[in-house]
Amino acid sequence: MGEGKKLASALSRIADALERISPPPLNPDFSAAEAFTWRVEPDRLDPAPVVARVAMGLLLGVDRARDTLMANTLRFRDGLPANNALLWGARGMGKSSLVKAVHAEANADRPHSLILIELHREDIPSLPRLLRLLRAEPDRRFLLFCDDLSFDHGDSHYKSLKAVLDGGVEGRPPNVLFYATSNRRHLMPRDMIENERSTAINPSEATEEKVSLSDRFGLWLGFHPCSQDEYLAMIEGYCSAYGLDMDPDALRAEAIEWRQTRGAVSGRVAWQFIQDLAGRLGKPLG
Repeated sequence: MGEGKKLASALSRIADALERISPPPLNPDFSAAEAFTWRVEPDRLDPAPVVARVAMGLLLGVDRARDTLMANTLRFRDGLPANNALLWGARGMGKSSLVKAVHAEANADRPHSLILIELHREDIPSLPRLLRLLRAEPDRRFLLFCDDLSFDHGDSHYKSLKAVLDGGVEGRPPNVLFYATSNRRHLMPRDMIENERSTAINPSEATEEKVSLSDRFGLWLGFHPCSQDEYLAMIEGYCSAYGLDMDPDALRAEAIEWRQTRGAVSGRVAWQFIQDLAGRLGKPLG
């Protein structure tokens, strides 16, 4: 075999190998589900046929946040202007549950009108690639959701998010909205912000880049620790919804003991108690 043929054969084998290891073109079928999870390496959108969610009626003590977020979401679904939203505050008070419940309500009378896409915090740098994909689907509306969003010392991922939320050459496509939950109002640890302020020549300018990230969210919805009465009302609501029959005085006593052993009062603790109670009563949930 001549040198030319050997080279051509080698190049052909290399091309075949590259084709085998290269990921297929990303062409998701958005009609396959109402919710997806964004994955990277390789980039793909995995459909979620069933979304783990709590019914809107079972989310108690968050009436103002519920109504505000629902109205914002419906405006976006209907093609009207809407704001990115940051749900921040106490742990276990239903921030992520509210986002998923709002998505379900928006699709209740118009199935597939709003596609939920979950994005993990560590994949924030891949957001521009995801947005390019979604921009090519102008007839669909997408709700991006990042749960437990926060940034620590030395983490520069927030710069990618800032450009996407409000800024950059392309910015956020009009058919995409971004909702995030966080325990921190400014998405940064307080000591990180204070350290920048104390060591800078101009303290206000030093912290502005980090603090301004949360300013890119038009809606700030705060979630505060609930009272014991609200906690007990949540449990009573769950018991009614799932048909868990128990003496009211015994239920109250067990619920209070349960939250005392965990040192917290929240919607998450109430749900954990209900799971334990349902298991003891032999009642499935769902």
